[in-house]
Amino acid sequence: MPLTEPHDDHLPEAGPVAAGRDTGGGDADDLATGPAGAEPPRPGETEPAPPETGPAAAEPEPTLPEPVRQRIVALTAAVLPAMPTDEVPVPLRRVAKFAPNRRARLGAPAIAAQLTADPLFRQRVSARVLTDAGDLGAAVVEGTAPAAADPVEVAALAYLARPRGWRELIEASGAAVRAEADSAVVAELVREAEQRATRAEHDRAVARVEAEKLRDELARVREELGQLREESRQLSRTLRETQARERRANELLATERGRATRAAADAEAELRRARARLAEAESAAGAARATAKEARSVDEARLWLLLETIGQAAVGLRRELALDPVEKLPADFVADAFADQSATTPAGAAARARDTDDPARLDQLLALPRAHLVVDGYNVTKRGFGEMSLEQQRKRLITGLGGIAAQTGDEITVVFDGAERMHGLPPTPRGVRVLFSRKGETADELIRRLVRAEPTGRPVVVISSDREVADGVRRHGAYPLGADSLLRRLARS
Repeated sequence: MPLTEPHDDHLPEAGPVAAGRDTGGGDADDLATGPAGAEPPRPGETEPAPPETGPAAAEPEPTLPEPVRQRIVALTAAVLPAMPTDEVPVPLRRVAKFAPNRRARLGAPAIAAQLTADPLFRQRVSARVLTDAGDLGAAVVEGTAPAAADPVEVAALAYLARPRGWRELIEASGAAVRAEADSAVVAELVREAEQRATRAEHDRAVARVEAEKLRDELARVREELGQLREESRQLSRTLRETQARERRANELLATERGRATRAAADAEAELRRARARLAEAESAAGAARATAKEARSVDEARLWLLLETIGQAAVGLRRELALDPVEKLPADFVADAFADQSATTPAGAAARARDTDDPARLDQLLALPRAHLVVDGYNVTKRGFGEMSLEQQRKRLITGLGGIAAQTGDEITVVFDGAERMHGLPPTPRGVRVLFSRKGETADELIRRLVRAEPTGRPVVVISSDREVADGVRRHGAYPLGADSLLRRLARS
């Protein structure tokens, strides 16, 4: 389609100048000039329209529907960057540099003002827009609008091209837009009505379900009410029976109280009689105690006389034999002597050995007169307090043995392995002897020497879980017991 300037109702009746044609005769001064400040037409462009005069110039701009106005601004904003700078009005030159998505949005007021006030600019824009529109643009220039065309697009092109009857096209487009808006409103109202109808139907269904639930709940409540009424009747009967039993129990209680009162009176009388008999028995017991005291006095006198005689005989015998007082025990001599003196086991020594490891035997053996308890120190501590340091083990064992010595009064010797005496030992409790084996000797050997040094007939108890130690001391008449027996004895203390 040849690019010709569309008809404008605001222009004079002279036909438009075809693009690219010579005006034929006359010079450039004979060309109609545009508005003040407008530039002369260039080759290839439509001649600018002269200022609008006559009755058409006085007609106001039509009121455009909002979609049409937005479409006109969008079309103008799209062609602004393609126009030469001298063809773009000064107020829109800055807008033409905006980004495409901001040009129509931010420059809409300025674009609308220039399209209204500057017919030359509008014609230049319409020439490019109609070229891009193709057949639709040609139809709009001819004053017709295809039935299938978008009324907003037709109105926008008609506003820019302004062919004959362009106002009617805009009004028809406005009517179509309003009809579409009304149709959309009606469709929205119909959709809302359908939604409300759907919600109402849903609410009715929910109400029916809730009503069914409430009827079921009412039936259940009625059933429970019937059960509660039956239970109430049963409880009333039970209460009446309980009250009757309570009355009978009160009657029986009153009867039993009378019996108890009589029994208490009888018991009080019997108590008085028993007290009288007790007083008589105490009098008889006092007389018997006095008689027994006199007899015990006679026996004590006889016993004292016997002991005095034995004591004088023992003093005489000690004086006759010239025996010095004993300050050391056999174990003290073993601790001082290192040489292992072999000695034959007396014939009666084997008779003292006991082949038992019962922990209950420890208390029985310690109860024997002048018993000697020999303890294999590390054998006991590592079995009972293995998580402690050696110093803490020794301290705990010696402290516990001090308690046993204080309770029984027996002689206690504890033996540890060590070439020389250890430092950090606690103070030795009374009745407890602590020995360390010397260099070249083990604690087991020292224990055997201690047992051999004891006189025949003295009870010697050896605490060690070492089978070799137990067998060795048993051959010399000692009583070997396991370490657990002593550990349980210490725990009990």
